Amino acid sequence: MKYSFASLFAGLVFGMGLIVSGMANPEKVLGFLDIAGLWDPSLAFVMGGAIIVGLVSFAVARKRTLSFLGFNMKLPTNNRIEKRMVIGSMMFGIGWGIAGFCPGPGLVALGAGEIKGAVFVASMVAGMVLFELFERNRARGDSETDREFAGSDAA
Repeated sequence: MKYSFASLFAGLVFGMGLIVSGMANPEKVLGFLDIAGLWDPSLAFVMGGAIIVGLVSFAVARKRTLSFLGFNMKLPTNNRIEKRMVIGSMMFGIGWGIAGFCPGPGLVALGAGEIKGAVFVASMVAGMVLFELFERNRARGDSETDREFAGSDAA
């Protein structure tokens, strides 16, 4: 139960931060991303602040075995930059530049009853479903290839 309340509290604080900072406003975000036009650099300070909070949080988390709520820490173990991550990051940036939303602000807009937010979140969920379907198909293909390869060794 305390995990649920902590998650709710963190989500509310995050959502309020997005609203107060302007990150939930697609016009402000697009103004920030338009470096060739009327560039609005104010969100750079928001991102810089978020990076500092993230760096400090990870530094503290690495020194702990349990979270502040008493749960095991589950920190990333893979620190390699892989092709899939680069492609995914590029797709994220392109989508952010087109829509002016990324997932957090999109959910805030949905919660505020904005049509743009609803369309964005529906598109995001559709993309997640498609990704899962492709991944399952890819995994099934990999296991069939492995079985075929193993069968050729036995012959």
